Amino acid sequence: MLQTGVVTALGTMSGTSLDGVDAAVVHTDGISIHGIGPSSYHAYSEQEQVTLKAHLGRWQDEDCTKAATIVEEAHMTVMQPFEGIDIAGFHGQTLAHDPGGRGTHQCGDGARLAEALGYPVAWDFRTADVAAGGQGAPLAPFYHFALAKWIKAAAPIAFLNLGGVGNITWVNPACDDPADPAALLAFDTGPANAPMNDLMRQRQGLGYDANGDIAAQGRADADIVAGFMKHPYFGKAAPKSLDRDAFSGLAQPVMKLSDADALATLAEAVVSSVAAACALCPTVPQTLLVTGGGRHNKTLMSGLADRLACNVARVEDVGLDGDMLEAQAFAYLAVRVARGLPISSPQTTGIAQPMAGGRIARSCNNTG
Repeated sequence: MLQTGVVTALGTMSGTSLDGVDAAVVHTDGISIHGIGPSSYHAYSEQEQVTLKAHLGRWQDEDCTKAATIVEEAHMTVMQPFEGIDIAGFHGQTLAHDPGGRGTHQCGDGARLAEALGYPVAWDFRTADVAAGGQGAPLAPFYHFALAKWIKAAAPIAFLNLGGVGNITWVNPACDDPADPAALLAFDTGPANAPMNDLMRQRQGLGYDANGDIAAQGRADADIVAGFMKHPYFGKAAPKSLDRDAFSGLAQPVMKLSDADALATLAEAVVSSVAAACALCPTVPQTLLVTGGGRHNKTLMSGLADRLACNVARVEDVGLDGDMLEAQAFAYLAVRVARGLPISSPQTTGIAQPMAGGRIARSCNNTG
């Protein structure tokens, strides 16, 4: 069993952007944050990214050995230098996500990591939620709730993660428990960086539009954005979740546009989807704290500030690390998994009732 009280947890995240693995330490008892520790990052090589992308859409019954090996070895590389770790949270790499259909697939074996690292590893965080009728995503909201307490938020706030896919968490810090029905509402907003990054790779051989500089030179096509917002997803009630390629059809309408206009259009589509998401929140948040790679895109950030009726800020403005929040979340969730605490609720994944999830892998060299 994991020792009682505050422990040192290491969390990892290999997100839908497929760029690499984040790792970060959180000191927590699984309820409150008692400190945030060091972090690290390991980039996938170009060839590894190509291999991982080729495996997107594959399920557990298909051959994913090459992808799993890349994911596991990258995680071991970034995790091994950390010292004094009591437990780790290993998210793995999402290859397919179809709640209500085939389920969810995060590639990578937590047992292999536990054996290599010598301490317990919590993993397979989403499967139980999806199997019980939940969306299985997003899972960071319980950590966002703890962060709202950590930064001493006095009014409802929202965290917006702009990764490959966007997701939002509305938090009421007046509540005492993230499983309280009034504490949270969380769901995927729509595509975020993935369509813009894919376009940059296809047209310019670059990973992304640095700072949104190219998008800033273009003009958004209002008709394409309006058509995008007619997608059935935006008519669904929250909570709800997306696969990375759920909006892959967005690439076709912008093909006729210049690079700048195409990127401006994709950025405006993100802004419009976030505005629609904010309209679903129980109240207008006092502040929208933006995390993920999209917070560096000035075109996105200025578009959000112009469109929304709340303050828009990067999480760094309140002393947080926007590159590491997702990894920190799985450190925090690892402790909750080990202690049998809920990691999802009706307001975060649509599950019928708050539920624990995940599995714990232990090596032969530890009994924690």
